[in-house]
Amino acid sequence: DVVLATTTSTQDSGLLDVLLPIFEEQTGYRVKTIAVGTGAALEMGRKGEADVLLVHAPASEKALVDEGIGINYQLVMHNDFIIVGPPSDPANLKNCNNLNEAFQAIANTESIFVSRGDDSGTHKKELELWKKANITPGGNWYQESGAGMGQTLNIASEKEGYTLTDRATYLANKGNLNLEILLEGEKDLLNIYHVMQVNPEKFPDLSVPINAEGAKAFVEFMISPDTQKIIGEFGKDKFGESLFTPDAGKSMDELGK
Repeated sequence: DVVLATTTSTQDSGLLDVLLPIFEEQTGYRVKTIAVGTGAALEMGRKGEADVLLVHAPASEKALVDEGIGINYQLVMHNDFIIVGPPSDPANLKNCNNLNEAFQAIANTESIFVSRGDDSGTHKKELELWKKANITPGGNWYQESGAGMGQTLNIASEKEGYTLTDRATYLANKGNLNLEILLEGEKDLLNIYHVMQVNPEKFPDLSVPINAEGAKAFVEFMISPDTQKIIGEFGKDKFGESLFTPDAGKSMDELGK
């Protein structure tokens, strides 16, 4: 078995349901997927509880790589975050020119904002955006769901609130939501995914050793041209647009211009 620690938004998008059976058929490995927030996925890597990580919080990942725990660190793909909210748009985000203005408008009008509040990559990104806008969110208008992305979107829809979501999960659930895309396309909203192996040399004493060969095979599979092509097509049949942009072989600086 290969233990893959990944994020709820990756799982919710449906991409792994397409990719994992192909990997298993090609290699003979079975993948055990554990979908948690990025913070928890990285912590599993830090404890040697996973063989390979597929995550999207580059600053936090860098710490793991710098510690020598994350190895064979490769850029895989990106999608992006969007700000969605009720069609009535009480904070008038449609007329905001940038993210700082948008977050300030939500806070100034005390419009409901539903935060994941779960230390996921999405939650980390949201906190970073409040900080850049010089706002410490709090009060009755700022509500934490403590839940995954799909559930958080449902709550925002019910409460007629705003939230930050990855585009993939929004598109996959759009039919059931009374939420519109109100802000998109800013470089700060890119959601960048890397894959990495957990270094077996850091964990010599585990009762179940790290499956380094299986992890290496998974990294190679994710950045292979065939897989990258599948990633680039994923979602087009259902949504009319692909959910992810394949990025293997690129540098981070090339993204989002």
